[in-house]
Amino acid sequence: MNQEKIMKAKMVTAFIMFFAALAGLFVMIGLYVDKSKEVQDTYKAKYKQNLEEAVDEIDTYLKDEKDFEIRYNMMISDLGAARNMVFLIDGYTDEQKTINELHYCYVKYPEQMKDKLKDTKTALTDIIKDLDKGYDEADEIVESVDKLGN
Repeated sequence: MNQEKIMKAKMVTAFIMFFAALAGLFVMIGLYVDKSKEVQDTYKAKYKQNLEEAVDEIDTYLKDEKDFEIRYNMMISDLGAARNMVFLIDGYTDEQKTINELHYCYVKYPEQMKDKLKDTKTALTDIIKDLDKGYDEADEIVESVDKLGN
C-alpha cells in the first residue's frame, strides 16, 4: 500500500507540473502574438513615415524647382526606405510589388519620372491616408513609363 500512495503522489505531481507547463506555454504564445502585432504596427508606422518624407522632398522641389538632383536623390532614398519597410509587413504582397516597381522606375528612368512627381505625390499621399486608390495610382504611374526609354 505504501508503494501505491507514492505512485499516486507522483502522478498528482506530474499532472500539476503538466498543467503548470501548459499554462506557461499559453502565456508565452499570448505574449508572442501580442509582440508580433506590436512589431507589425511599428513597421507600418515607419513605412508611412518614409512615404511622408518622400512626399516632403517632392513638395520641397515642386515649390522652388531648385536642387533637382539633391531632392530627387533624397526622395529616392526615402522611397527606398519605404520599400524596405513594406517588405517586413505581413499581408502587403501587392503593396510591396507596387512600391518596389515605383522605386525601380525612379531609379532607372529619372528623366521620365521628373514629369510624374505631382502624380507620385498624389499617389503617396493617398497611400499614407490608407486609401487603396493610392496603390492604383502608383501602378498607373509605373505603367505609363516607357521601359525601353531613358
